[in-house]
Amino acid sequence: MADPRAFISFDFDHNETEKTLFVGQSKNSKTPFSIQDWSAKSSMPQSKWEAIVEEKIKKCNMVIVLVGKYMASATGVKKEIKMAKNNNVPVFGVYVGGANTTSNLPDGLSRTRVVKWEWDKIAEMIDKMMGEGKNK
Repeated sequence: MADPRAFISFDFDHNETEKTLFVGQSKNSKTPFSIQDWSAKSSMPQSKWEAIVEEKIKKCNMVIVLVGKYMASATGVKKEIKMAKNNNVPVFGVYVGGANTTSNLPDGLSRTRVVKWEWDKIAEMIDKMMGEGKNK
């Protein structure tokens, strides 16, 4: 089987650096998944963005949310989580940018589904996600 495809959801205003590092490190980790970098490259109307992102999420096996300190203001992340759930795509989070178990989580993401940025923990969550949702 090909490596699972992961859509990365992150707070563009606060965690773009962490997203770049996460994607880069994933290529050198032994964690078996591929990341689809489908970030919007230009500004577009909200309805067009939503349609494009939802189609991209549907093509993935899971959504990985990079949970930073300012998740409460990340409205796009909340929408991406909702899109994933509406399409039966499992979601989990990874703490980044100094966020931890006391940080705010976006709506729809349970604290029990968020792990530290440690590749063995991320690999465990990927295995778990592959047993859920449309992947079963």
